[in-house]
Amino acid sequence: MLVVTTRRLGDVLLTTPLVRALRRGIPGARIDMLVFSGTEGILAGNPDIDRIIAIPSRPGVGDMAKLILQLWRRYDVAISTQTGDRPTMLAAIAGRFRVGLIPETKAWWKSRVLNRAVTADNALHRVVELFRLSAALGIHERPDIVLPRQTQHLAPRTAYAVLHANPMFRIRRWTDDGWRALAEALTRRGLAVVVTGGPAPAEKDYLDRVWNPAGVPIERMDGRLAWGELAQLLSGAAVYVGPDTSMTHLAAGAGCPTVAIYGPASPHIMGPWPVGGLSQPWARAGTIQNRGNVWVVQNPLPCMPCDLLGCERHLDSYSACLDELAVERVLEAVDRALGRTTVAPSLPSARYAESTPLSPP
Repeated sequence: MLVVTTRRLGDVLLTTPLVRALRRGIPGARIDMLVFSGTEGILAGNPDIDRIIAIPSRPGVGDMAKLILQLWRRYDVAISTQTGDRPTMLAAIAGRFRVGLIPETKAWWKSRVLNRAVTADNALHRVVELFRLSAALGIHERPDIVLPRQTQHLAPRTAYAVLHANPMFRIRRWTDDGWRALAEALTRRGLAVVVTGGPAPAEKDYLDRVWNPAGVPIERMDGRLAWGELAQLLSGAAVYVGPDTSMTHLAAGAGCPTVAIYGPASPHIMGPWPVGGLSQPWARAGTIQNRGNVWVVQNPLPCMPCDLLGCERHLDSYSACLDELAVERVLEAVDRALGRTTVAPSLPSARYAESTPLSPP
């Protein structure tokens, strides 16, 4: 079997429940995954995957020709987890029997090349939608996210919190002052503060700007840990706080009490998937929502969630809903995740908004 998921890291991680369902539902099957280069690390050591095929996100003509020759009718079953043209065509090339998602409209050729076409449903969470693909093969299990292989690392010997300040795009960033205030508050709660991030120079520069002025000890692990080590770090954390990014999905899957800060994007479809699944879908907007081991924090301005590219409509835009999100609201969610019922007396007083979901705009 081949599972095609040519998307970003978080999307690849959210495909692992589908792969596990296939593994359990068809014992003895060989399962390969086709992903973009740079995302395969989040699948490291996954026991359900026999082989990972990584391709450039923008392959040239020669690369595509080699890939087609490599894939041509090699698999008994190929599954496209996306509605796009390229993943559908790759599944059609690779599999003698093809299953895939198709859009609601303009999908006539995809319906023809797929033996079982599943119409995408934008009302469903991504993981739930992917389970419809395994159901099309008669498999109805709904397992949890599968973490990359966990390896040993040097974590603090005391209780600790993990903070991940940098998402892939500027539109999902919270404020620098907010992160520093959060680190100070966690230190007052008796937690060591560990921060994570990627190795890219631009990301390091951003994290230097955030954490160098911090008034409390910060243990920097940005750029030092592989995905398996990050999974191990998260598994032992008292709490994790991060934006809408792949690290937050990893924390939720690790069972860590996870506080996810969401801005322009609605969590309804791509919100973190808690251990045990969703008891009910994430509302499109709210102040603090809780499902299992995950708390989603939003600043529900009248315009959000807009599901657009920030206030200026490009990936490097600011997002007012995040720039105006008060640290007190994030701390309220953190205290709930830590099992507290009130904010510690050492915090400045604040007036909290109601924490009930809002109706969709």
